[in-house]
Amino acid sequence: MLKVGIVMGGYSDESNVSLKSGEYFYSQIDKLKYEVFKVIILKEGWGVSIENTLYPIDRGDFSFNINGSKIHFDVLLNTIHGTPGEDGLMQAYWQLLEIPYSGCSFYNSALTFNKKDTLSVLKKYNIPMASSIYINKGENINPTEIVDKLQLPCFVKPNQSGSSLGVSKVKNIEDFLPAVQKAFEEDSSILIESFLNGKEVQVGVINYQGKVLVINTTEIISKNEFFDYEAKYLGASEEITPAKLSSQENKNIKEMSARIYTLLNMTGFSRLDFIIVNEIPYFLEINTTPGCSPASIFPQQVKEAGYNFSDLLDNEVNLALHRFNK
Repeated sequence: MLKVGIVMGGYSDESNVSLKSGEYFYSQIDKLKYEVFKVIILKEGWGVSIENTLYPIDRGDFSFNINGSKIHFDVLLNTIHGTPGEDGLMQAYWQLLEIPYSGCSFYNSALTFNKKDTLSVLKKYNIPMASSIYINKGENINPTEIVDKLQLPCFVKPNQSGSSLGVSKVKNIEDFLPAVQKAFEEDSSILIESFLNGKEVQVGVINYQGKVLVINTTEIISKNEFFDYEAKYLGASEEITPAKLSSQENKNIKEMSARIYTLLNMTGFSRLDFIIVNEIPYFLEINTTPGCSPASIFPQQVKEAGYNFSDLLDNEVNLALHRFNK
């Protein structure tokens, strides 16, 4: 049986969400087909969790020892949200060790985790998106000049972060600099975007048996000012799957999602976020290790579309092995 490691955790504030995603993967994967291990990656240490005992990972070859035997993984299913599993660091390391892993390559992971760079690439393909300004920590900031260009309300976001951590919707100019400070607590660079007044829709996309497959759409109706951490994980939102869209909106967003997924050379699970304005989907960002806890949107989309999550995990294993020709 193939030895499959489900890698979860991470170094960011999203680690708790990732641990839940990893547990969901573990509950869904076919254990009659694979020998499955929970691999925990945290700042405090790396280890494999077996019956409440943590066996340390040897960072030289990403193996572990149990009862005198050295265990090597045949394939890794990555569920880390944020660094170091969504920004390409772990992927580059696994690539050097020649261990097959799920999801996109280390370069594509690093690219898509950087909101500014992703937007810059897609802009060349005329993908609709909000107007934005990029600022590095330490630069002089003129709130009036920025607000004059982008107007209020606007969004202030960390350039590299997830789960809406550090994101603020700014409606008054006096709230601008506090929002900037909040975003800089998550990252050393930030993105300020114009407000788009429309439907917020998230789209699940995967590479299934070598073809791009749009899984489903979900409309987000937040009880808060926007789809923040509380709305995502603490129930302060309504999530409608499939999204209530006109036939034209549905066509446009599915075609746009598949196109962006292809342009960015994605593989594996992805969730793309949009705002639809006048039937046009405006791209916000792509998540290459989307939340997969039972409460997360991606598993809801899979279930509503009638797919078997276990089959999709099989597909991830096969894609990873095929990419490494093993």
